[in-house]
Amino acid sequence: MKHYLVGAVAAAAISVAGAAHAGTTIKLQTANAAGSFSLNYLNTNWVPKLEAMTYGNIKIDIRPSKSVVPHRETPQAVAAGILQGDLNAVAYFAGRDPVFGILGDLIAGYDTPAQKQMFFRFGGGNEVLQKAWDKHFPGKMHVVGAGPFAKEAFVSTTPIRTVADFKGLKLRSPEGMAAEVFRRVGAAPTSIPFPELYTALEKKVVDAADASSYTNNTALGFNKIAKYPLYPGIHSMAVLQFVINKSVWDKIGPNGQAALETWYYAAWTDMTRATDIQDRKLVAADRAGTGTPGVQIIDWAQEERDKLREVAQGAWEDIGKQSPLAKEAYDAHVAFMKTLGLLK
Repeated sequence: MKHYLVGAVAAAAISVAGAAHAGTTIKLQTANAAGSFSLNYLNTNWVPKLEAMTYGNIKIDIRPSKSVVPHRETPQAVAAGILQGDLNAVAYFAGRDPVFGILGDLIAGYDTPAQKQMFFRFGGGNEVLQKAWDKHFPGKMHVVGAGPFAKEAFVSTTPIRTVADFKGLKLRSPEGMAAEVFRRVGAAPTSIPFPELYTALEKKVVDAADASSYTNNTALGFNKIAKYPLYPGIHSMAVLQFVINKSVWDKIGPNGQAALETWYYAAWTDMTRATDIQDRKLVAADRAGTGTPGVQIIDWAQEERDKLREVAQGAWEDIGKQSPLAKEAYDAHVAFMKTLGLLK
């Protein structure tokens, strides 16, 4: 009986591994810059786990932003097989269709990353994103999942304590929804790739930036030169998509697909929690004066947060009218936010 059980377990392991098609390596490019906490966390803690989960038959190789192709060209690279997948920011593609702006970052909408992750998983977000890529690259890309991993802190070289303080500011913002909201409060947004942001702040090309989590901003040195971060974040939870070349997705088969989906949701949930804990530790140190020298953290009053959300809601609705898929995304967001009690 003992030999039978050992043999059965071994046969099952071989079956799972074989179904994944030995030797599949999925090379991804992400929105995160080299040296960022999130990229290092995934590479250290989660890249080895996928290989272990699939008995070495599926490996994942996560590259920094712009390391293989320009940051806005990852979809073409995935469709062509230059990259096997993408962990890029959805908002980068708002110039293709307004739907990517609405899916990429519903500014001042959700309260937590978990809520927005649930929208993609359970509220129709993944399905609309798949429709969008099917429109632009039919049959070439499969959406595994999407969502933010953090509510972003805002970095600034000058104090921003109210909505009115945005007037006249030069700031870095991705295209689409974020840029539109900042324009509506009087700022002058410009799109700068994340890896170029430090230099842009240092040389005063921009005064402030829609950047990343407090942890990533600290790791990349932003808070050393932009000493007035806004935390908790007032606005942004940038969505990163996990898409795979459709031929690669088909190749790894049902068992490999299940392993990849399970890996993604576990990795993203874990990184979200790790980032939140690290954010809190860094913020506590900076407030106590034992962290980054000279940092003054600004926490907006609820009244100002409500003003920004009111402006943002107008932008959601207007951008939702710009294409059929944008309208579908807008309607899905509103329905899900009502389910969560965020909208009446």
